[in-house]
Amino acid sequence: MYPNVQAYDRGVMFNPDGRLFQVEYAKEAVRKGATALGFLSKKGVVFVAHKNIAEPLSVPGTIQKVFRVDSHIGATYSGMVADGIHIVNYARSQTQNHRFVYNDTKSIESLVKELSYYMMQPTLYGGTRPYAISMLIGGFDGMPRLFEIGPDAAFLGYKADAIGIGKKTAIEMLQKEYKDTFSTEDCIELGVKIIKKVHEGKSAGMEALGKLSVENVEIGYIEDPKDFVLLSANEINKYL
Repeated sequence: MYPNVQAYDRGVMFNPDGRLFQVEYAKEAVRKGATALGFLSKKGVVFVAHKNIAEPLSVPGTIQKVFRVDSHIGATYSGMVADGIHIVNYARSQTQNHRFVYNDTKSIESLVKELSYYMMQPTLYGGTRPYAISMLIGGFDGMPRLFEIGPDAAFLGYKADAIGIGKKTAIEMLQKEYKDTFSTEDCIELGVKIIKKVHEGKSAGMEALGKLSVENVEIGYIEDPKDFVLLSANEINKYL
């Protein structure tokens, strides 16, 4: 037994087995977060996200899960709400600063690297905690790009990906049903199908979480050369 084992729990430091407990706890927060999916389509990128609305008297429109970061970039997240909104706002400020200085749009990969570096900082010092989110961020800058950034600040590019509760079920469905030739419409339909499977049925040991509605689903996409689009309630309704 190692002395003062609890010290590894309180700060961001390696334990003798090479584990960062605070990062692992942040990943657990992500695993309990609302399901979100990202896809590369033939012409762009699609995001489909579920909103966990636990308070019956809450106003669903005050909760947002899919965001327009810039004209050519969108994002969604799973995990702690405040952390997710903070990182989205940081991403927006970086893209706006780039436009102001260079009069040009920022590349998606460059933005992802900056976000990764920013999210890595709390894992290096005592008295801080990692951001308890995973983020899917993507868009079009010459070609469709989609990345996931995790609480450990690692990032990886994907053709299609899922984060949040029911991730295992979602990934299994993506592996079976997603195709590189999918249109935006195909990606939206598959994304809604997966969220229905995860949240309306009993999957991966989960209890059913309720029927999907326009109040708890958000969808956004970008197709070159158009700007990033967030679907209205009426537009979402036809997919449910």
